[in-house]
Amino acid sequence: MERDPMIVAGIGLRADATEADLHAALALTRRRPDTLATLAIKVTPALRRFADSLGLPLIELSEADIADIPTRTVSPRVQARFGTGSLAEATALRVAGRGAKLTTLRVTSPNGMATVAIAEGIAP
Repeated sequence: MERDPMIVAGIGLRADATEADLHAALALTRRRPDTLATLAIKVTPALRRFADSLGLPLIELSEADIADIPTRTVSPRVQARFGTGSLAEATALRVAGRGAKLTTLRVTSPNGMATVAIAEGIAP
């Protein structure tokens, strides 16, 4: 029996990003994810409120979980710090599971405080 793909929104954000910044970035994707994903060290009260407002689970990953995941977009700063080009893309791909593919490359909120990428795959 074939399962429907899981749609994951990977989130990157600055420490002072607001819930509104996160909503603005997600709106740019024009997608409704099944779950959200980010690094555990990036979880803020604003991100928790954002997940709660959407009624979605927030999966927290370690830096080791995303190291060396190839991404379509690359931030030199993120590459140097985390070993992957985009936190949003890498976390989305990791959580989306088997056969994951990016369906929306990283987009950035208008003020640059939050990024979101969408991946689809068959989660375990």
